[in-house]
Amino acid sequence: MPAAPAETGPEGGGCSDAPETEGTDLVGGKDGVPDEKAVTTPLVVPLGSVKIPIPERETWTRQMDFIMSCVGFAVGLGNVWRFPYLCYKNGGGVFLIPYLLIVFVGGIPVFFLEIALGQFMKQGGIAAWNIAPLFKGLGFSSMVIVFFCNTYYIMILVWGLYYLVHSFTNTLPWATCGHPWNSPECTEVFRLDQCRNSSLGNATSVFNISCEALEKKRSPVIEFWENKVLQISGGLSEPGDLNWQMILCLLVTWVIVYFCIWKGVKSTGKIVYFTALFPYVILIVLLVHGITLPGAMDGIVYYLKPDWSKLAEAQVWIDAGTQIFFSYAIGLGALTALGSYNRFNNNCYRDAYILAAINSSTSFFAGFVVFSVLGFMASEQGVDISKVAESGPGLAFIAYPKAVTLMPFAPVWAALFFFMLLVLGLDSQFVGVEGFITGVLDLFPHPINGFVRREIIAALCCFVCFVIDLSMVTEGGMYVFQLFDYYSASGITLLWQAFWECVVIAWVYGADRFMDDIARMIGYRPSPYMKWCWSVFTPLVCVGIFLFHVVNYKPLTYNSTYVYPWWGEAIGWGLALSSMLCIPLTIAFKLLRSKGSLRERWQHLTTPVWGHHHLEYLTPEAETKLLPPDTLIAVSSEKTTLFETVI
Repeated sequence: MPAAPAETGPEGGGCSDAPETEGTDLVGGKDGVPDEKAVTTPLVVPLGSVKIPIPERETWTRQMDFIMSCVGFAVGLGNVWRFPYLCYKNGGGVFLIPYLLIVFVGGIPVFFLEIALGQFMKQGGIAAWNIAPLFKGLGFSSMVIVFFCNTYYIMILVWGLYYLVHSFTNTLPWATCGHPWNSPECTEVFRLDQCRNSSLGNATSVFNISCEALEKKRSPVIEFWENKVLQISGGLSEPGDLNWQMILCLLVTWVIVYFCIWKGVKSTGKIVYFTALFPYVILIVLLVHGITLPGAMDGIVYYLKPDWSKLAEAQVWIDAGTQIFFSYAIGLGALTALGSYNRFNNNCYRDAYILAAINSSTSFFAGFVVFSVLGFMASEQGVDISKVAESGPGLAFIAYPKAVTLMPFAPVWAALFFFMLLVLGLDSQFVGVEGFITGVLDLFPHPINGFVRREIIAALCCFVCFVIDLSMVTEGGMYVFQLFDYYSASGITLLWQAFWECVVIAWVYGADRFMDDIARMIGYRPSPYMKWCWSVFTPLVCVGIFLFHVVNYKPLTYNSTYVYPWWGEAIGWGLALSSMLCIPLTIAFKLLRSKGSLRERWQHLTTPVWGHHHLEYLTPEAETKLLPPDTLIAVSSEKTTLFETVI
């Protein structure tokens, strides 16, 4: 983003661009080694220089714009299709115990850290780590992760748009057989409690078909999903042809995303009022309708029924931790970018708790919506709820579409559900793209041809993602999508990112020091509990879950039947390591490139690079400590001093 304007001296002197120091990320004291831990980059300009206007960094028009953007980004599809499934799978209401514990020791502390870091540094996901330049690889890592997220996440919106378009019919196309995409095994009858069980000699069945034969039949919902929408091939090695209908949906979706973010946070902040709030309206409508259906209460009881024995299983705690890091959108750099548009004195500590409460309560509320419908679906088909409860795309594009076919006015409920799905994912998508663009723009803080550069970079970003997405609208596209989903933004990469963020802030920059910085912004120090989480509790949680993932790693499969080839897994690990290796490689590169002893290099590269906006909000006493002595002399000599971040 553009740098903020320089202050002008009393006689109207101007300023020029600050030169970069070759071979280093910051400018220190004498001999290139900083004397103080916090150093600015001074530039003394004589009076009468030509003034170069530098536009101010954008800020939210209203603080509620920031809240709505964070709600839109962090509250997404994972709250609707993943949390309810994990809740019933891991002991019902008992799952809330490990979930809430990890929210307070992992979710909120890192969520708050990322927002506060962006607000304090006034920079996006990359440049914000000038707070400890040696670890700027954290910024590059988060940009790689969010880029991959932006690339594959939009496919869910594409499928949702496709289903939405096909919902405007008298009879839903996935409700019946007889279509060109249906196979001879397609059947609309799935009452397993009324089939003829040959082993028991049951001759009083309503349907003259054996249970064994019925199990081999295929639902029209599954056939619509696999044969019509995905047109799925036999494996990753069979890419097949492009689906022109999906290409059209993909193009429309990317055009919508582009025009939501091309003008920056001024336009984004207005759009999210609709995209963040409208899904709640639809969820309430779906819940009111869902609880009136037969079997709905059985589904809700099944969702909440506690199984206390589950607390002794490690997998329950791992699922809770992984879900929190996913649903809170931690480690993607987008929260840092959103925080960077806040005013310096915004109370981000209060905002973090508000947003965490909204996120978790939305997940819990969505469970009632989902399981009221799944209870009805189980009742209609005569099966146990565990047979119809699914997670991920299986819930959105198989279980729920099947449920609406059993309802009166099915097309209306199908259209409402998929429109909610589209809007729910859309704000997460364009805020993620906004976070990536902010990180890229902050690498080039001076305008190029005015403000046209933002629109051009946004267009390039969307176009590159669109080209990559073409591999996901082929007949083998689902296998590519699952590779991106499982590896590029998986639990392993997000946990690795969150661990390093806490370590750098707490042990390199200093937890107490960061608490002081936050106090300068909000007027008081946050609870000491935050400091202990950053220093001890959160890193331990991240390491524990990370090791569990590595030890219990299983090869990737699709539908528990297709096993990915070795070269497919190699591509997946390449996607994961492309972000994870950014951190150690950047550290090694910077240390080898610097001069001096190892101690001098460490001191030099962990010295923060301040922006001039920090001086505006510091007290005179703190400013005296922050500025080098020669800069104070220059200021007193009525010379204009520009303090800007050196990237």
